[in-house]
Amino acid sequence: MARAPFPRSGLRSDEPSCAPNPFTQRTDWDRTENPLTTLLADAKRSGRDLTDLTESNPTRAGIVDTEPLVALLGHPRGATYAPLPLGHPKARAAVAASFHERGLPAREDRVVLSASTSEAYTWLFKLLCERGDRVLVPAPSYPLFEFLARLEDVELATYPLVREEGFRIDLDALDRAAEEAQGHARAIVLVHPNNPTGTFVRRDEADALGKIAARHGMALIVDEVFAEYPHGVLPADRLPSFAGEREALTFVLGGLSKSLLLPQCKLGWTLVYGPDALCDEAIARLELVADTYLSASTPVQLALPELLAARASVQGPVRARTAENLAALDRALAAAGEDAAVRRLPTDGGWYAILEVPRTRDEDGWVEALVREHGIVVHPGYFFDMERDGFLVISLLPRPEIFARAIEIVVGVVAKG
Repeated sequence: MARAPFPRSGLRSDEPSCAPNPFTQRTDWDRTENPLTTLLADAKRSGRDLTDLTESNPTRAGIVDTEPLVALLGHPRGATYAPLPLGHPKARAAVAASFHERGLPAREDRVVLSASTSEAYTWLFKLLCERGDRVLVPAPSYPLFEFLARLEDVELATYPLVREEGFRIDLDALDRAAEEAQGHARAIVLVHPNNPTGTFVRRDEADALGKIAARHGMALIVDEVFAEYPHGVLPADRLPSFAGEREALTFVLGGLSKSLLLPQCKLGWTLVYGPDALCDEAIARLELVADTYLSASTPVQLALPELLAARASVQGPVRARTAENLAALDRALAAAGEDAAVRRLPTDGGWYAILEVPRTRDEDGWVEALVREHGIVVHPGYFFDMERDGFLVISLLPRPEIFARAIEIVVGVVAKG
């Protein structure tokens, strides 16, 4: 996200009363508000009602009543602490079983539980990377990796997803990035399907990624939190999951946050695939990492078999919500006409849609106009490292009646250029 520079840690070392700065470079974030944050703060102070088309918090979207699921954490069985580093056996077995139900292979002894997928990333960076090593991440993608990597003293290098080819992975560019790291590239990160593009990796891409990773001694870290939310039946050439036999050491991540709309329950999982010797060593080392933190909650682990048994009743309404809102978006685009200077980029799944809009204004200009003139909030594309200006990103989770009214206005405004 584009932010202006600011004095290190907010302290001015030229002030006589200022003591030596005790803080680390890794936490020296630019805390200057981005333009959207400032704009929204001004609008809220004025008392204006806003329609938020960036809302991606499932607990506020009114899709499913998850109170009965949360109540399972209050069962007396959770009163006894079970400090098992890799996770409780019943919980690990439940995760493996949920993969089997999807027709995917999984071994419960290769399941590692953590408090979240964010924590899983940090554990994997500790496992795979020395200080200054490099992790390759896709662009566009969700802007979390910069923060996680920096906290682990890991460098990031991006590899492009080619928009003109349906966000196909630029495998040549990825291979070059690995070569340029001169042995210091330790992992390739994928978000599958990607956030925000919603694209699932093609099967031939997955095979090529495995070969590139194995050749360079890298691991694959595959974030599949949105994998259970395709938009209809996936094309035959798309890979539904990286769970399965892999040439390279592969970590497949998921969690309750998206799978069951329970981000507040704080549980994620990592499944390990690849050559047996590498998997066994990875599990042994991750057990020591996890034992250092013991962050996964016992009550949620013990409730996990019951929670995962409810997946269909939660995920069905989510898929229906995203399908309804996508249809409303497409109706608004059709009403604008074929000559309108706005279009939706294709997507395979997930909770977001991307609009390509005229570059008669920059993205901040479109965002500001929509907020000031219509009280509608959208994301600028640069939040997600789109390769150029001219994109807006919207969530497909808002209530349909609200979404339909707002997206008709958005399309109408940007269609005029």
